[in-house]
Amino acid sequence: MARVTVEDCVERIPNRFDLVMVAAQRSRDIATGASITVDRDNDKNPVVSLREIADETVEIDELKDQLIRNLQRHVDVDEPEEVDMMEQMSNGTLEDKPVEEPEPEPMSPFARALPDMPAFEDMEPGFFED
Repeated sequence: MARVTVEDCVERIPNRFDLVMVAAQRSRDIATGASITVDRDNDKNPVVSLREIADETVEIDELKDQLIRNLQRHVDVDEPEEVDMMEQMSNGTLEDKPVEEPEPEPMSPFARALPDMPAFEDMEPGFFED
């Protein structure tokens, strides 16, 4: 194929938007060091990726899955179900850990100098007025 056109690739991926997304993903793969499956012929990565798609030398489904994984912002994590936790608690395999109390905040020098002064939230309206 001397010249890559979108029409050559649309036979393999009918939706042009999907074609652009998949070709861009393959171009990024090539840029990060993936081996190419066609002759480069001094072409840039997007042209090489379109030629690979048109020649059917790359797996489209694999590229789509990789594209989805790269675009995901939230990855689902399998958490143990509540029934399993209750079962572990009844078997004694889930240890009860003591709750640690947070350390009290250190008092400022001003608060130490005026221990009887109420906190700002506890002050009544007009406290500072003479």
